[in-house]
Amino acid sequence: MALSGVASNCTVGGENPRTVSVSANTTTRTTVEVSCIALAPGDPAVLLAAGDIGVCGATAPFQTAGIVARYPSATVAAVGDLAYPDGREHDFRDCYHPSWGKHKARTRPALGNHEYNNTGSAQAYFKYFGPVAGDPSKGYYSYTLGEWFVVVLNVNSFRLSRVSVKSGSEQERWLRQELSSNSSRCTLAYFHYPRFSSGHHGSRNFVQDIWDTLYDYDVDVVVVAHEHSYERFAKMDKSGAADPVRGIRQFVVGTGGVKLRSFNTPLPTSEVRNSDTHGVLKLTLEADAYQWEFLPVEGKTFTDTGRTTCH
Repeated sequence: MALSGVASNCTVGGENPRTVSVSANTTTRTTVEVSCIALAPGDPAVLLAAGDIGVCGATAPFQTAGIVARYPSATVAAVGDLAYPDGREHDFRDCYHPSWGKHKARTRPALGNHEYNNTGSAQAYFKYFGPVAGDPSKGYYSYTLGEWFVVVLNVNSFRLSRVSVKSGSEQERWLRQELSSNSSRCTLAYFHYPRFSSGHHGSRNFVQDIWDTLYDYDVDVVVVAHEHSYERFAKMDKSGAADPVRGIRQFVVGTGGVKLRSFNTPLPTSEVRNSDTHGVLKLTLEADAYQWEFLPVEGKTFTDTGRTTCH
């Protein structure tokens, strides 16, 4: 059994999902304990985000999980490549669960390429997270966080997920429908591969159609990972040029625990970069604005802060 739809300020006690044994022709009762921290009316929601996390034998995943623990009412965005090396059941059990798994009940995950390394179906990922990860045949979903509307996308089409990111695809049509019917002023999207990056792998053109759709519907913020570094961009248009009025601000946060990598030549709209500090991006989502703060692990001093209004 699995309990889904848990509010972002609530935590499920024990394992979720969990196994319940029911003998033939009998009824079994089970108790699920949910604890919630009351939020004052008007308090902004908080989203803690990072990707590229669970590596067995590494200390950084535990350090970044410790940052998450300081904000027990925050929702956690785990932005792909969560259980190295191959996203198998034992990778989640041994390399992700002991650190970030402590916050699983309030985690809203996104798929990365390593989740598909084993079978091409990301079955261990969906088994681990349960219904909160969305339909296993799709891997994308949406939710409301405070005053914000959030979409979580699956951009791993070339990793045998068979979930296309092209214009007119089922996912892209779903995205347009979700964004067009959403009445929130502020919107955020997260997925694994960055459309624009100055990092080791560089910009990924295959997510262009998704980026175009997000821009068409005035999405404010995109959070991605894949690059093992942190990078903040200025607000950008469809081509990646600066657009301070309608542009999308992209954060690359592949700093959850894996070994970090250096940058290539910075793109013109790259405003802040760091490749030697693990940490978590804290987004404080106000009714018509957002604040960002990069929270470094203990012993590191790099940070990045700011605030801006929504479109």
